[in-house]
Amino acid sequence: MTDANERTERGDEERRGATPRVVVVGFMCAGKTSVARELARRLGCAWADLDERVGERERRTPRQLIEEDGEPAFREAETRALAGLLEEESGARVVAAGGGTWALKRNRALVARHGCVSVWLDAPFELCWRRIGREGGAASRPLARDRATAQRLYDERLALYRLASLHVDAGDGRPPAALAEEVFEALNSSAG
Repeated sequence: MTDANERTERGDEERRGATPRVVVVGFMCAGKTSVARELARRLGCAWADLDERVGERERRTPRQLIEEDGEPAFREAETRALAGLLEEESGARVVAAGGGTWALKRNRALVARHGCVSVWLDAPFELCWRRIGREGGAASRPLARDRATAQRLYDERLALYRLASLHVDAGDGRPPAALAEEVFEALNSSAG
């Protein structure tokens, strides 16, 4: 019985090793964290939220960093945190990126250099804006202080999000479990 259990565990480890790291990208409140969590559950691996990692490393929230030091300082901290996550061999296999992470060429290059699959959660602006409002609006999102600013940012980033390896339609109120399942199936079909 022990031999069978050991073989199963080795098989699980081999399958996890064969699964590339996944970086979930998209606009703020597109559902990246929820989908990353669900996808990691399906894959049986660890996951991380990049904004949380930035907060842990910098001892301030992303909002505090942006408000106190400006967006460029936050973006530098974000890139350092992303590099740290991707360099950890036994670290998270699934990463929920911040809304602007993918907009920077250096971050896209990091993701590519580490052989990650980038997944764009394509949520329509109206859905994101409603969620931003429910999560505290401008008080929690310094880069979306008002609708016009958020819309402009969304429009600017759209072409960059389209550069992701995998596109998932996150509109129409699709639940995170369904979105994660779509990503899971796409990963399995590309591995086979």
